[in-house]
Amino acid sequence: MESRLAAFYFLFFAYAGAYVAYFPLYLASRDLSAVHIAWVLALPALARTFAPAAWGWLADRTGAHRTIVATSCAITAAGMALLPFTERIAWVIGVMSVLSAGALPLVEAITLGSLAGQSGRYGPIRVWGSIGFIVVVLGGGAWLDRQPIVTLPWVLVLLMVATLLSALALPRGRVHADAQLAPLRVTPGIVALLGAGFCNAVAHGALYAFLSLHLEREGYSGTMIGLLWTLGVAAEILVFLYLPQLFRRCALSTLLVASLGCGVARFLAIGWLAHELWIVLLAQALHAATFGSFHAAAVAAAHRLFPEHAQARGQTLFSSASYGAGAAAGSVIAGWAWQGGGAQLAFTIAALAALAGAFIAGRLKRAGL
Repeated sequence: MESRLAAFYFLFFAYAGAYVAYFPLYLASRDLSAVHIAWVLALPALARTFAPAAWGWLADRTGAHRTIVATSCAITAAGMALLPFTERIAWVIGVMSVLSAGALPLVEAITLGSLAGQSGRYGPIRVWGSIGFIVVVLGGGAWLDRQPIVTLPWVLVLLMVATLLSALALPRGRVHADAQLAPLRVTPGIVALLGAGFCNAVAHGALYAFLSLHLEREGYSGTMIGLLWTLGVAAEILVFLYLPQLFRRCALSTLLVASLGCGVARFLAIGWLAHELWIVLLAQALHAATFGSFHAAAVAAAHRLFPEHAQARGQTLFSSASYGAGAAAGSVIAGWAWQGGGAQLAFTIAALAALAGAFIAGRLKRAGL
C-alpha cells in the first residue's frame, strides 16, 4: 500500500514541479503581463478556497476518495491539452482548477488514515513527491535550454496522464455515514493552524509566481534555475526522511514557528541579494523548513485536531485556507508588488507574511501541539 501511495506522490509532484518552475515562463511567452500572470497562477489557489470542502464532504460521505482523485487527474490533463489551442487561458485554468481541486488533500487523508496514528511514517512516503519534483525540474531546465517553452503543456499532459493511472491503484477511502450529521467544531487550535497555513502560503506567493522570472532577469540560465529549484526540494527530502525523529524531538507548534521564521530570512535574501549565487543557494536550502517541515507538521496537526469522521474535510479545509485562499492572495499581492516595486517589494511582503504566521503558529501550544 505504501508503494502505491509513494508512486502517486512521485508523479503528482513531478507534474507540480514542471508547473511551478516553468509555467510562468510559458505564460510570459504568450505575452501576458506580470499582473495577468499572477492572476492566472492565482486561479488554482482561488478554486482551492471552496472546491476542496465539497470534495472532502463527498469523500467522507461516500468513501469515493480514489474516484474523485482519478477524475481530478483526468480533468487536469484535458485542460492542459486545450491550452495551446485557445487564447482563453484564464478560463481554462479556472474551470480545470475548480473541478480538480480535491485531489491532493484527499490523498493526504488516505495516507494518514492508512498509517494507524503513526504520523512520522508520512515523511518516507511523501518524500517520493519531492523526488519526482526534483527529477522533472532538473531535467526540465536542461530541456528548455534546447526546446521552446511552447512544448511545456504537452509535457504537463503526459505527466498528468501518468498520475491518473497511478491514482487508479490508490487504496479505497472509508465511508462515514454520519458525516452529514456531524458538523465540524472549529476550535481555537484549528483557527490558529488555518491562520498559520494562510500566512505561509501568502509568503510563498512571490516564490512560486516569480522566482524563475526573477532569476532569469538576474542572468541565470534555464539549467541553473532548474538546479536552484532542485536544491530546495533536495533539502526538503532530508526533512521528510528524518521526519520520525523530528516529530519525536520537537512539538508540532515549535516546528511550525521555526519554519515560518526561516521563511522571513529566505524571502528577504531572495528579494534583495539574488545577484549573489551563494546567497540564493542558502535561501533555497531553507525550503527544507519553509515548505518541508511546515507542511509535514501542519498536515499532522490537522490530523490531530480534526475528529476521525471528518479527516477528509479537515485536510481539505486546511488546503482551502492555506494552498487555496493563502496561495491566491499571495500570488495576487506578489503580482501587484512586482508591478509596482519589483522583486524587492514582492519578496519583502512575503517575509512580512511569514513573520505574521510565526506569531499565529505560536498559539498552537495552547492546543497541546
